[in-house]
Amino acid sequence: MTGKEYQELAIRTCSIPYDQKEDRLFHAVFGLNSEAGEVAGILQKKYQGHEVNLEHIEKELGDCLWMIAEACNALGTDIDTVMQMNIDKLKARYPEGFTVENSLHRKPGDI
Repeated sequence: MTGKEYQELAIRTCSIPYDQKEDRLFHAVFGLNSEAGEVAGILQKKYQGHEVNLEHIEKELGDCLWMIAEACNALGTDIDTVMQMNIDKLKARYPEGFTVENSLHRKPGDI
């Protein structure tokens, strides 16, 4: 499945009307933070004696992905485009792979 296919299938379950782009974006950003917090919470439970449940983490990561799909939809883009933009940025920043030097000394405008 491509990111775009996932996005099209996921967005079918969005309760916020299509034309309310700002509300969709806000919902997605707040939801992404909430879902990422759930992933962190699963790992945090380790320090309370719980086993780390990898399947639960996978499911919560899926929820994170859903929120990213909603954000992309609200912005009028798609996940495949965002993924490619990110890889292009990383290739430009770290042409030979990660280095501390390149991390510390980014080119102007490299966000």
